[in-house]
Amino acid sequence: MKWMIIGCFIPFSQFVYGQHQEVNDKPEIWKNQEASGDTQKLMDVFKRGHISGHFRSFFMNTQNAGALKDDYALAMGGGLKFESKTLYGFQLGLSGVYVFNVASSALLQSDSLTGQNNRYELGLFDISPRDNNLNVSRLEELYLRWKNEKLNITLGKQHINTPFINLQDGRMRPTAVDGIWVEWKPRNELNVVGGYLYGMSPRSTSRYFSIENSIGLYPSGVDTAGKPSTYKGNLQIPGIAYAGLMGKIGKSIRWQSWQMWVMQLYYSSLYQWEGNIKTKGRSQFLYAAQLIYQKQVGGGNQTKNYTYIDSGASSLVYGGKVGLGGAHGTLHLAYTHITAMGRYLLPREWGRDPFFTFMARERNEGFGDLHAMVVQWSAQTKVKGLKYTLALGYFDLPDVKNFALNKYGMPSYWQGNLDVRYSFGGFLKGLESQLLYLHKWKTGEDYGNLKYVYNKVDMSNLNVVLNFYF
Repeated sequence: MKWMIIGCFIPFSQFVYGQHQEVNDKPEIWKNQEASGDTQKLMDVFKRGHISGHFRSFFMNTQNAGALKDDYALAMGGGLKFESKTLYGFQLGLSGVYVFNVASSALLQSDSLTGQNNRYELGLFDISPRDNNLNVSRLEELYLRWKNEKLNITLGKQHINTPFINLQDGRMRPTAVDGIWVEWKPRNELNVVGGYLYGMSPRSTSRYFSIENSIGLYPSGVDTAGKPSTYKGNLQIPGIAYAGLMGKIGKSIRWQSWQMWVMQLYYSSLYQWEGNIKTKGRSQFLYAAQLIYQKQVGGGNQTKNYTYIDSGASSLVYGGKVGLGGAHGTLHLAYTHITAMGRYLLPREWGRDPFFTFMARERNEGFGDLHAMVVQWSAQTKVKGLKYTLALGYFDLPDVKNFALNKYGMPSYWQGNLDVRYSFGGFLKGLESQLLYLHKWKTGEDYGNLKYVYNKVDMSNLNVVLNFYF
């Protein structure tokens, strides 16, 4: 029955949109043109404002090995955003969204063989409903902004896209934050951003949470002793102080530095360098390097059993990327190593991994002593608006019973992704689409325990997405 449903959607795979943005890119959730030009009349602030809309249809199906539970879901929804004209540099923004479960398997029913819950399709809806109603309805943005040519200050509910906190919009609605965020461009080759965050509305939720209560909404794995993590609802975090510095050297080198202090929990630093060297013809050699360091500064609770990160814990991550880009596409090889110093931790509710080896539908947060290698080919076809990406990755993880370095009980695996995207023009301008298919093959030991397999490895995942922006 499920494959019959899939068959109904596959003919429309040419109509599918890209849902994920690179971290650091300016958020383009609404793809709207900002209301421009100042006005001197209060009435005109609202009458001459800008309205944007977004509708999305998302079909997802996961096929697991053997008798393990398979799932599917079709979600539809959309939203509207209003952005006023500016008055003495001030501007008001407001957006609301909704998501409906049109059809799905029993997503709240656990797998009968492992007792494990759905991991993928449930994320299309509300993962923390007040009842069993999975539909999403939320006030997503509500902010007051002041801006001029070099400075932009936003207060309230908003979107940001950074290495440690980002949109992670691979479902119906992205992560949003609540706080004050500043963007300053003192000169053309230098950007300074940062602020203080005190609230979070993670992807796949209907409301805003305090920073401390936003952690643990997603599956939280085990602690370093192998016991189920119990930090959900037991953390004490006043807020997040976060800053980034980005610049260019010449025309071909870009660098960035990010510092994030999750108060009473941990401190993370990221340093990244990217560049290119022109070769013969229209080709260019691409290269990049990345370093991330993390240190515990509190744990979030004085009681050891309730801590998010162990006392004295730290982690170190480094990676690199090389590639060749030309008129027909870009080929690159990326590598990431999380050292055995400790687990690299980032609440999954806040964003996806910033690693060069990130592949959609899986993450490497929560692990130490990890080696990841990904080769990827991306190309723009001769058909205007049509592009595709092929990626293959190998992820060498610690043994699933090495709890100190394997938070989620994930065995080593291979992963292959096919991502096809098409943006329409002419009469259908605003319609964008994506077909994403992936498969993961287990290479690590599972000790005959299917909880290390279900929705993790030896599985496939199909996504068919339609988006319309206006």
